[in-house]
Order: sequence, then structure tokens, then C-alpha cells
Amino acid sequence: MSVTKISKIYSAQLSGLNVHIVTIEVDLSNGLHAFAIVGLGDKAVEEARDRVSAAIKNSGYTSPKQKNQKVVISLAPADLRKEGPSFDLGMALGYLCASGDIFFDSEKKIFFGELSLEGKLRKVSGILPLIRGAVEHGFTEAYVPKENALEAGLVEGIKIYGVETLDEIIGHLMERKDGLLTEQPSTPIVYEEHSFDVDFSFIQGQETAKRGLEIAAAGGHNITMHGPPGTGKTMLAKAFRTILPSLSREEILEVTGIHSMARILNKPFITHPPFRSPHHTSSYASLVGGGSFPKPGEITLAHRGVLFLDEFPEFDKSVIDALRQPLEDRVITISRARGTLTFPAQCILIASMNPCPCGYGKEENTEKKCVCTDRDIAWYRKKISGPIMDRIDLWVSVSKVEYEKLSNNNSSTSNENSKEIRKRVLSARKVQAKRFKDRKINGKSLNTEMNVSDIEKCISLSPEVKSLLTSSAEKLSLSGRAFHRIIKVARTIADLEDKKEIGKLHVLEALQYRQRF
Repeated sequence: MSVTKISKIYSAQLSGLNVHIVTIEVDLSNGLHAFAIVGLGDKAVEEARDRVSAAIKNSGYTSPKQKNQKVVISLAPADLRKEGPSFDLGMALGYLCASGDIFFDSEKKIFFGELSLEGKLRKVSGILPLIRGAVEHGFTEAYVPKENALEAGLVEGIKIYGVETLDEIIGHLMERKDGLLTEQPSTPIVYEEHSFDVDFSFIQGQETAKRGLEIAAAGGHNITMHGPPGTGKTMLAKAFRTILPSLSREEILEVTGIHSMARILNKPFITHPPFRSPHHTSSYASLVGGGSFPKPGEITLAHRGVLFLDEFPEFDKSVIDALRQPLEDRVITISRARGTLTFPAQCILIASMNPCPCGYGKEENTEKKCVCTDRDIAWYRKKISGPIMDRIDLWVSVSKVEYEKLSNNNSSTSNENSKEIRKRVLSARKVQAKRFKDRKINGKSLNTEMNVSDIEKCISLSPEVKSLLTSSAEKLSLSGRAFHRIIKVARTIADLEDKKEIGKLHVLEALQYRQRF
């Protein structure tokens, strides 16, 4: 058999959240049958030989295994690790082009999809970031499995075609009149009203904790709630979701892309901030990410949302200390021998903890007596290091609620509901977004994201406020980081009251939340 050309088809591979274009080259030559896929592929890529051969045969063409020829499929660049079955469609089309069965112009077209043995396309992961990367690289048409079409339709600037079978896409590419595909319309983002099991109006008492959570939501600040068991810490954390505003369009694409890559996306897009609550037995890699080929962990899956760590000191100390970089820089960098990847980690940390291992604490006003020794308590609290404490802006005490309040069925009507609190949070966030826009500070929209330079540009303090801050910092022996974090919290409190300048009361309230257990 004489082969006239080498075919080239384009696909893409995710490396972290970075998109690399992969060129699928197919070469056929005379000789005994052999089928090789080269280019540093994983087991799923290696097994594509059988899937592609069966799909081609069951779509009405001659299988590569029925011909005496050497088939070499190269996935370039060769030094980039290729993972997953999304190259199946590109390899099948590349083979058919090289063998002369079909002809089409593959330039500016990109292909994704896993093939079943009968030639149907199955859903693949990470389509949203892959399509966004394809747009950045100048591609004008993308062909994806039908199940991925809605997700891919979120991306603008490229034609999306949802494909069900290999024969269907061949008909379209060969421009058969009866086989042309319909372009996937742009997917509209519909903001649905979320229904939650918990609302702030359901929680009796705990006004200090509610206020702290409102400030945390408004400015994106990290918060820890401490108190004896059964006082509502977990319930408060779950209610926190109900006061967070919906995501913007860019945030929706960002969050949806991360969840799609992690294979946990069960709907076309995510409009509400994610809430991740890993168990305290979670490993280092599951929380911060990792593996031989690094994957995102819980802190990245909580990007633009909430990471709730219940029983905070019960986590392994190495896991807790690994939070230092993401809590400060809002990204997490994972280094391995094969390379370094950086994942986004811009989330609000909510931690909850008991005052001691038994939970009741010597200084807590509870009916149950603490059975821990001073050594036990010191060991328990020592698991949270000073650098981690420094990075948590708000520390609130959650104490026992009187039984009379809990038994009053009508008291929920007097409590402020989440919808009312969310309005204030949204208003404060709009003020912050306008502040950063006016100051031409790009990429930041919340007070917690400010660095020292941003604080100098955006926040002016009166002499009496400066004096109060300085004297308080000296008395409390605050670090430089804690000093600036108090300013940011005070700024958020002022934003909630729609005040242009930070007052003494705002600073005093911010200082109050630095009082730890």
C-alpha cells in the first residue's frame, strides 16, 4: 500500500489548568501489522488502539487491524504527559485521513471525545478549560461529545458542534448534505434561586458569630469559630453559604472549569460559590492537591467559595501548616520531580474547633466539667501554629444557648434571615469592586486581597485612628501581617455601613475579633 501523506489533527491536554495544544500525527507504512501510539501517553491513551480500531470498523470503514500496515500515531509535543481518552476522536479521524477514506481541512479545528467500540462518543472531563484554551490558540471550530456541548457552549468566540457518533462527524466534515451538524447555540447562564436546608433565621442567639460571618462574607476574610460541642458551629458554617452572592460570569467559567477538570461537575455550570467540607482524616494530598501528576485538592475545589474545616485541630499538623501559602497568596504551588503546577485557591476559610480535646474547656461556662489536663490542652492548641493563627482575620466565640431560646418556636420570626444579610454583603462587595476599579487595581475585588501597596493606595486613616491602631498593636504584640489584616477587616466593617472613612469604632470591632481562645 502506498501512503500519500501524513495526516494532522488537533486536540489539547490540560496540565493543571494550563492548556497545551496536542498535534495528532498519523503515519501509515507497508509491512506486517503494527499499531503504536507514541508521545508519553498513559494507560488510557495506550488502550485507545483497540477502541479506535473497533469504532472505525463499526462505523463502516476497514479496521486498522485488518490491514497489513504499520500505524504510528504521534501525540506531539512528545515530552508532555498525555492523559485520558479525549484523544480517541482525533486519532480515529487522523487514521481515516491518512488511509484516504476521508478528506477535510483540519486547520483551525479541534477535536475531543472518547469513542465506544460501536463508534459513539462518550463524555470527557475538563471540556470548559480546554475550549477556552482552544480560543486563545486561535481555533474557530470545536467538536465535542454531545454530553459536553452545553458546557462547551459557555465559551464565546468559537463554533461548538456536539457529536454523537464517529459516522456523524465524518458526514459533517465531508459535507454530506444529509450529515451536516447543527452548531451548538451559546449556553445562557441562568441564575436559579438556591434553596438551602439552613437559614440564619433558624439559628437562635449567637449574634457575635453571625456578625463575624457577615464581615467574613463581605470582605472575603478567614474566620474561626471556637466553643464547646453542640453550640451550633457547624450549623453557622452551613448557613454561611446562604449569605454569599452568586458568582459573576468570569467566576462561573473559572469554577466550572476547575470542577470539570476534577471530574465532579454534574451540571453544565455552577452559579453559586462552592462549599467544600473535607473530613479531618483527609490526607495532605487530598486537601492541598498532589500526586505523581498533580491534581487539585479541596482548597482549589473551594476556589471562589468556602473551605470549611470542622474540628480544625484534629487535622494532621502538616495539613494545617500547608495552608500557609494559599491563605496568604490565594494560590497553591505543587512541585514534583516532573514539574511544578500552580492552582488557584482564593477561598474563604471557615474553621471550627473546641477549646480542648474533650470539648468543654476549663474556662467555658458549661455544665459539663472538662477532664483534660493542662498538657492535653497545650498539645491540642499547639497544633495550630502562630503563622496559621496570624492568617485568620476573625476569631469568634460560640457559647451555649439558653434552653428557653431554643424552645421558643416563634423566636425565628425575630431573627434576621439570610436574604437580608446577603443584601448588605452584596452592597459592601460592590463598594469594594468600585474602589479597586477607580484605583486601577486589576484582578482584585475584595478587601482581603489587598497587599501593603494596595492598602496605602486605597485606605486613608485619620491621625486618631492611626494612634489607636499603633497603641493597640503594641499592647497586643501584633505582627506586621496581623496589623494590616486588622486594617482590612476595619475597612470591610466600614463598607458594610457604607462609610467612606474608617472610624475608631470600626477599628475597635476589628481588634475585638483578634482575641483568640
